[in-house]
Amino acid sequence: MSSPAPKPARLRSKDRDTIINALRSGVVPRVGFQHIQVGRADEITAFTDDVRRIADGGAAVRFVIGEYGAGKTFFLNLMRSVAAEHKLVTTAADLTPDRRLQASGGQARALYSELMRNISTRSAPDGGALPGVVERFVTSAVQEATAAGTAPDTVIARRLDALSENVGGYDFAQVIAAYWRGHDTGNEQLKSDAIRWLRGEFSTRTDARAALGVRTIVDDNNFYDQLKLLAQFVRLAGFGGLMVCLDEMVNLYKLGHAGARKSNYEQVLRIVNDGLQGTVTGLGVYFGGTPELLMDTRRGLYSYEALRSRLAENAFAVGGLVDHTGPVLRLASLTPEDMYLLLEKLRHVYAGGDPDQYLVPDEALGAFMGHCSDKVGDAYFRTPRNTIKEFVNLLAVLAQNPGVRWEDTLSQVSVAAESNPDLVPFEDDADGLGGIDEAGDDELSSLRI
Repeated sequence: MSSPAPKPARLRSKDRDTIINALRSGVVPRVGFQHIQVGRADEITAFTDDVRRIADGGAAVRFVIGEYGAGKTFFLNLMRSVAAEHKLVTTAADLTPDRRLQASGGQARALYSELMRNISTRSAPDGGALPGVVERFVTSAVQEATAAGTAPDTVIARRLDALSENVGGYDFAQVIAAYWRGHDTGNEQLKSDAIRWLRGEFSTRTDARAALGVRTIVDDNNFYDQLKLLAQFVRLAGFGGLMVCLDEMVNLYKLGHAGARKSNYEQVLRIVNDGLQGTVTGLGVYFGGTPELLMDTRRGLYSYEALRSRLAENAFAVGGLVDHTGPVLRLASLTPEDMYLLLEKLRHVYAGGDPDQYLVPDEALGAFMGHCSDKVGDAYFRTPRNTIKEFVNLLAVLAQNPGVRWEDTLSQVSVAAESNPDLVPFEDDADGLGGIDEAGDDELSSLRI
């Protein structure tokens, strides 16, 4: 006798509302990825291999490349949830004009601080997990000391010795030791100061020395060194490693100052070299960007020859052949079949997981896809953000107007093809380089006497 079909999963109202509200706004929900994930099985498999390598003490670096609206951010967030399931610590941040990889006006420190605020673990998926990671390190050290009959200070010092050998590692270890002293003596201020230092929230060395007795702080010059130290530290705390997602890399592409772009690309090159050569431990860095960011030989990553040679794609992966082992991971477009399955899942989520509450029948899904195809062609499934948004809007109208038929409403759905507004350079004078423009001329070059 055949077993009964499994019942569709029900959703909590909180999760359902979070997913729906995010999709209606055109942004990626922070929870519930499993409810709306479709396609891209090969890319997920490749990433899972990366996660296992990081957890084994290795390193990884990837550039997740896809068209504007193709789902890069969703994919990166999905991968963070996969990494958390494999006991990795994860964090993510969007690059902005005020958050960069390399700068001299505090922008790199601002990016670091944002990453520290967004640190997540399996038990704390919404960020703010850095104090918990440090506490876990201290607790495990105390347990080891108790079992061995030695002082916790001895165990902690021995564990932190490995960090002291790296750039900035001595002060990093001193800060962790200060946290332990605060933990041991009940000094909450000392613990708070240690977390502030780890988050990059001290702005002057004088304040850091007064609070913790260290002579350095996290600044623009040691942003990446601190990430490498943190990757080692989370492994000492019992996690598999650290995964860092940096999205909106187009903000480096948009930098109007050629020197600022070059300095940021040099930092990218440093990360790429470490990831490909395996010279870091337990660290994975994932960049999200568009094809223009990667391949534009005037402003993109390919404008920096060293990056171009390292990120060149496999010349044999043509004619439908793929290679998911290189540093560049191009997101495959969804197929019409994937899109149909996605609409089914969106209908299910909107109904809270209850098939009896579906607002449209199966034939409405095909009709909606046909309508979108007439409006924007195959862009409706290749860059599906607007398609998703309008389908959820359609369901919202039907839910709030019970007498309305979906057939009558469908013709009113307006779907526009995605256009990338992020390719226009912004003015950049944050590095104290005056008005030097793309060609290297200063701001007085047009002055006539």
